[in-house]
Amino acid sequence: MKVINQARGEGWALYNGDSCEVITGIPTASIHYSIFSPPFESLYTYSNSERDMGNCKSSNEFARHFRFLAHEIFRITMPGRLVSVHCMDLMRSKSRDGVIGLRDFRGALIRIFERAGFVFHSNVTIWKDPVVAMQRTKALGLLHKQIKKDSCMSRQGIPDYLLTFRKDGINPEPVIGEFDSYAGDEEFMIRRSEQLESMGKAERTRFSIDTWQRYASPVWMDINPSKTLQKQSAREDADERHICPLQLQVIERGIQLWTNPGDTVFTPFAGIGSEVYQAILQGRRGIGIELKESYYETAVRNCRNAETRTNGAGLFDDPTV
Repeated sequence: MKVINQARGEGWALYNGDSCEVITGIPTASIHYSIFSPPFESLYTYSNSERDMGNCKSSNEFARHFRFLAHEIFRITMPGRLVSVHCMDLMRSKSRDGVIGLRDFRGALIRIFERAGFVFHSNVTIWKDPVVAMQRTKALGLLHKQIKKDSCMSRQGIPDYLLTFRKDGINPEPVIGEFDSYAGDEEFMIRRSEQLESMGKAERTRFSIDTWQRYASPVWMDINPSKTLQKQSAREDADERHICPLQLQVIERGIQLWTNPGDTVFTPFAGIGSEVYQAILQGRRGIGIELKESYYETAVRNCRNAETRTNGAGLFDDPTV
């Protein structure tokens, strides 16, 4: 299979193919930072392809497939650099699992990446509104009527997590520099971002410190879940039940925190191109791999739009795929 289609621009490249195959052509220790949201085992079906990791029969089958990819991500990552994985814990259902409860998908991913050689570097909880989740899923544990019936079956909402892993070793290109923008939904910080050009050196440093204090929080309360790339045009087959682009503010924060301008950002599950799109806008280079053709085509359009907005981000050196 390898690459079915490919597209390149100034500072980015997208490949339509199986990430487990395409990634083998990316040079060792060539990626500065990876950020992505993996398939949540079989919770969501993105396509009917047997190559789709979301089409797995069990948690063990998913883990076997994902372990191979994690080892390849370790290989292509530069020493001292990071990989961020967006995830959530998964629901167990009476019909599928025999019980109602949660499965520790976050913990399973941590074990897979540690087994691949990574060091567990950091963990951020991303707040999600339980009322919105209740309205969308009608989950028993979130319904108020369950409080009146038997609150022992009531539970809290399920947050998102951003897990970050580090490849041990000396980072040959340290990430240096104060923050000069803020990625979040807090109005006060957004206004200060807009005033940054008129600030003096001391005020700019204060802004960077305030931004860091928000980013350093173990719980991110200011991520807007609706700020994603538009997704409707990528919907197609009856086999697809779900499409969930990663929030742009989460991607922007990861890139701000852990990359320099000109660094290469990678995603093995490009979807409609959110990670590469944000890399382009922030003056980084991006590489994405996507299996599903309709998602890939939407990702190409989104990345070309980002390239137009930035008027190019420099010449891209092709990986040998």
